[in-house]
Amino acid sequence: MITGDIKARIDRVWDTFWSGGISNPTDVIEQITYLLFIRRLDDLHTAALQRAQVLGRPVTGGIFPEGTDEQGRDWNDLRWSVFRNLDPDRMYEVVDKRVFPFLQTLGVDGSTFSQHMEHARLTVPNAYMLDKVVGLLSDIPMQNRDTNGDLYEYMLGKLSTSGTNGQFRTPRHIIDLMVNMTAPRADDVIIDPACGTAGFLVVAEEYVRRHHAQVLRTEEGRRHFHHDMFHGFDTDPHMLRIGSMNMLLHGIENPDIQHRDSLSQQAGHDEDKYSLILANPPFAGSLDYEQVSKDLLRDLKTRKTELLFLALFLRLLKPGGRAAVVVPDGVLFGSSAAHRKLRRTLVEDHHLSAIVKLPSGVFKPYAGVSTAILFFTRTGVGGTDDVWFYDVKSDGMSLDDKRTMLVPADRFGPVPAGEFVEADHERNNLPDVLRRWAERETSERSRPRTEQSFTVPRAEIAANDYDLSINRYKEVVHEEVEYPEPADIIENLKKLDAQIRTGLEELEGMLA
Repeated sequence: MITGDIKARIDRVWDTFWSGGISNPTDVIEQITYLLFIRRLDDLHTAALQRAQVLGRPVTGGIFPEGTDEQGRDWNDLRWSVFRNLDPDRMYEVVDKRVFPFLQTLGVDGSTFSQHMEHARLTVPNAYMLDKVVGLLSDIPMQNRDTNGDLYEYMLGKLSTSGTNGQFRTPRHIIDLMVNMTAPRADDVIIDPACGTAGFLVVAEEYVRRHHAQVLRTEEGRRHFHHDMFHGFDTDPHMLRIGSMNMLLHGIENPDIQHRDSLSQQAGHDEDKYSLILANPPFAGSLDYEQVSKDLLRDLKTRKTELLFLALFLRLLKPGGRAAVVVPDGVLFGSSAAHRKLRRTLVEDHHLSAIVKLPSGVFKPYAGVSTAILFFTRTGVGGTDDVWFYDVKSDGMSLDDKRTMLVPADRFGPVPAGEFVEADHERNNLPDVLRRWAERETSERSRPRTEQSFTVPRAEIAANDYDLSINRYKEVVHEEVEYPEPADIIENLKKLDAQIRTGLEELEGMLA
């Protein structure tokens, strides 16, 4: 958790950009991303120099060349620790004319993060503003991986309070729920095919570090963790850079974050490659058939992106691979042939584990669409027995546009830091979701359908044309109302008639 002082510094950096005319929050974060990356390069170079000195060997792993360039300019001037001490005009010239062009050359090392830097540009408008921002960022401690990650999460949180750009973010506590329910393993190969700022990948990374620390102490485990475990696709270059930096600041050395339209026929083929998919794909409505992979269209003839993404996920997963995916409610009960075919495929050909219905305000203020989370495993041979349903009424925040916290911070989310109070359940259902998920094959099977969670046999779902909406199966408790006997009603009417007659007689006497 970053301190209030660090938050205040980031807020001052943010305000400096806004007062300087850079008001798009995505552009602000992208520029801060570049500058933090430049500072990170200097830290890595310093570490390489220190390592060489201690070992008495030549420098390996250094970032900046030694000596001078072909124009006789010192390469050291490109280092954050050097140019931060220059006068503002000189600093601006070095950063704009030399540091950013240098960033563009880093793609040759093959890392996807470096490739995203090929189009890096400084858009800070003047030397005074750059000097102020560099000074503020220099004072922020970045030696601790957890602090770096929290710092970047705090900046990304500003996207969710800045208009339509919030579409790139799934609420962190919803991601936490999905990750904890799927419980990533140390040998997983994880992908988000519409990764945005890489929120799902970051939370999965934190889960693996926390629960599988012993595996990461082996050379093989570290190599898999840093180079092969995390993958993300997106079509927005801004998001690719932000997502890559998010992963880097969380300690992943070489995440695979690629520019790719996951549904297009030019996207390549990654069938049977991944063991875990965590995603909230875009619900863009319809697509041009010409832009969609012919392989996907053979599986499912539709222009609905949410359906095509689900078909894609079944292709990407290895046999035994599992997925947690946010979908609009229409996927659960849509009547088109494509809707019904996809639901039947999930239920009959694979293992559909659960449907977690989310309240419609989860994605406010940007969208009030009703959504649910699908949990399934690709098997190819069936395996669905009972499907577990949970009807989330409250996620710990108000469901209006303000999205105000309803519980203290230490009792928020699916795994509260503090002791959970039973009385909090009405305001935060997520801990109960996680607890009952673990009991879905035992005690949950005997819960009545009047409760928030229950299971439904596959045969009943099939008999209902594979309708997966929770309201199809939920039973409502009707309170018994006691009605008076007819004789009592007649007696009451007689008394009322007598009162009216008496009142009229009194009124007539007053008017006489």
